[in-house]
Amino acid sequence: MQYNDKTYKEKYKKDIFYMKKAIKLAKKGIYTTHPNPNVGCIIVNNKKIVGQGWHKKAGDHHAEIYAIQMAGKLTQNSTAYISLEPCNHVGKTPPCCEAIIQSGIKRVVISMLDPNPKVSGKGIQYLKKSGIKITLGIMSKESKEINQGFLKRISTGIPWVTIKMAISVDGKIAMKNGDSKWITSKKSIQNVHKLRATSSAILSTSNTILQDNPKLTVRYKHVNNKQNILPYTQPIRIIIDSKNQIQPNHNIIKENIGIIWLIRLCKDKIQWPNHVKQIIIPAYKNYINFKKLLIFLGKKKINKLWIECGAHLFSNILSMQIIDEIILYIAPKMLGNNAYSFFFNKKKVNINQKPNLIFKNIKMIGQDIRLIIQTKY
Repeated sequence: MQYNDKTYKEKYKKDIFYMKKAIKLAKKGIYTTHPNPNVGCIIVNNKKIVGQGWHKKAGDHHAEIYAIQMAGKLTQNSTAYISLEPCNHVGKTPPCCEAIIQSGIKRVVISMLDPNPKVSGKGIQYLKKSGIKITLGIMSKESKEINQGFLKRISTGIPWVTIKMAISVDGKIAMKNGDSKWITSKKSIQNVHKLRATSSAILSTSNTILQDNPKLTVRYKHVNNKQNILPYTQPIRIIIDSKNQIQPNHNIIKENIGIIWLIRLCKDKIQWPNHVKQIIIPAYKNYINFKKLLIFLGKKKINKLWIECGAHLFSNILSMQIIDEIILYIAPKMLGNNAYSFFFNKKKVNINQKPNLIFKNIKMIGQDIRLIIQTKY
């Protein structure tokens, strides 16, 4: 039975109501939890919320523990609403299932199973053996949405790949004379920083660094912007630099507020600062093998990869069918023929061979339009 089904909604009306709150809590961790998933928990006793919590960062308490601590003795004979199956194994923190059992909670409503096949369902089995009633699958679609990167990395071994492009109405990214570094508005730039902050890593190329000399950091003033947003974790900055063109004097290197990985075919002999590390990835036709790079990033627990690059890399990786999401900021400008297009394809293809794209979200950001487009290969 589907979530949109009227009968389903009526039967699980109360569960949906509280699970929405648990998922809303889970979203508070989107800036800080990676590589862990975003999880929220609500504890209800006698129709009142007596405990709530969310996972804040790796190594910290899980959402269930915060909620149980807040509820105290009111956990007896209560119901817990959790956006992800509770863990039943010891990691950096003790297993949550044991804490739930000890607390006296009598029913647990779970939105979705743990995606890890080694542990999926085991938490539920453990709770059931202790006599706790389980309801599974409430708002699972919404829970999956807030953990796309974690789910993809666990299931495929590679991160969720988002690529951002800022273009004019006529599909251009920059004037050929370099006279258009910023196409979109300040509000769009602020929005980019917020989305950067939800990512585990930001990737670009040496060409972008050489042309624009960016820092590629998340700036606090943009992320907060008079809103009550929690502190964020600075994403790892990754630069594809197959020809070893990046130097210590570039802004991205001088901005020592996070880790930088230079992706190369061979190391140089420069004495780099401690926050910079050279990573060797095998070549494919004299270039970095991008698919092997993604596998490497998956092993490093990169859930969400945010890419900012030019038309060349964008076109190449789109043809590889490894992009999950494209975010286009479209400015109300026309740059004309003396500007670079954001996409090119040298191969002749049939229209049926082109990527199948789906408009996920369309929103005005200041004077610009933001399109969130997901791929369907």
